[in-house]
Amino acid sequence: MNKKLFFVALVFLSSAVLAQDKVFVKDGVAINGYDAVAYFAEGKPVKGVENLSLKSDNSTWLFSTKENLEKFKKDPAKYKPQFGGFCAFGMSRGYTAPTDPNAWTVVNDKLYLNYNLDVKKDWLKDRDNLIDKAAKNWEQLKNN
Repeated sequence: MNKKLFFVALVFLSSAVLAQDKVFVKDGVAINGYDAVAYFAEGKPVKGVENLSLKSDNSTWLFSTKENLEKFKKDPAKYKPQFGGFCAFGMSRGYTAPTDPNAWTVVNDKLYLNYNLDVKKDWLKDRDNLIDKAAKNWEQLKNN
């Protein structure tokens, strides 16, 4: 399959997920099953475990420690990734795309995820401008 067809298929698939949950979910679990709090607390992606989970936004969020689960419960908005965990670069272009847990950045105490490490490099080149564009697009997409 050529890159354009793959990308179009990816956008349609992601849009279907967005319409249902407004959070990037794979196999019923938010953000690939990674612990959203760990990005802040440990400065790296850490896989969550099923016995430390929480339902929020029609999604299951997994955590690596009970402490991280409790932090998330107290202030989920602080830890949830921006744009529902969809790719920040894609959102700046007006579409949703899945994310790689290793392609992440914390900016002004907010977590942003990207499709992969190559996309993250492109996103970082104009990060602040792309965050503004993505925020505007997210407001429209999440309310539809």
